[in-house]
Amino acid sequence: MITNLAAGVQAFTSNAYLVTGERTVVVDPGANFDVVDRIRDHVDHLDAVVLTHTHPDHVGNLEAVTDAFGVDVWGFDPSIEGVDHGIEDGETVRLGDHDYVALHTPGHKDDHLCFYSPDAGVLIAGDLVFQNGSFGRTDLEEGDRETLIESIDRLAERIDDDLAEMHTGHGPSVTSDPAEHVRLAGRMARQM
Repeated sequence: MITNLAAGVQAFTSNAYLVTGERTVVVDPGANFDVVDRIRDHVDHLDAVVLTHTHPDHVGNLEAVTDAFGVDVWGFDPSIEGVDHGIEDGETVRLGDHDYVALHTPGHKDDHLCFYSPDAGVLIAGDLVFQNGSFGRTDLEEGDRETLIESIDRLAERIDDDLAEMHTGHGPSVTSDPAEHVRLAGRMARQM
């Protein structure tokens, strides 16, 4: 089960996903709200924190979560403070009850990862793509439009048309033809 712990939060934060099951993890703990209490509303323990990328709105609560639950943090670049273990492009990562392929998708930030489970029909897209063809901004440090387009294209080629759910770093999750939202983001990124 995937729950957005940041639902209803009015502060500047990313979505923060609790993925429960065999390996209970938080994907991106968010920022500027008490995520620890929200985690404890659902579970008593965590097995890990997994990051899509390390922008402050995605990792502001990281220390609070690691202190409260004593867990390690997994992300693309272990040289970044707070990231204990690296996840390589193409590596399989267990989230909840399913295996996800980690896809290195820079363009918004160099350490950006998306996580895709063909078996579950789920994509955790971070800030690469959003609902209705929106896509990650490229005006921040490490942002690059051409690289972002390449990452969106790579993701679009990888996912199946029967993708059931896309959980994004901001805004609502997409449960109606999410693969088309990814393809639309690729077209929109080329037009702007």
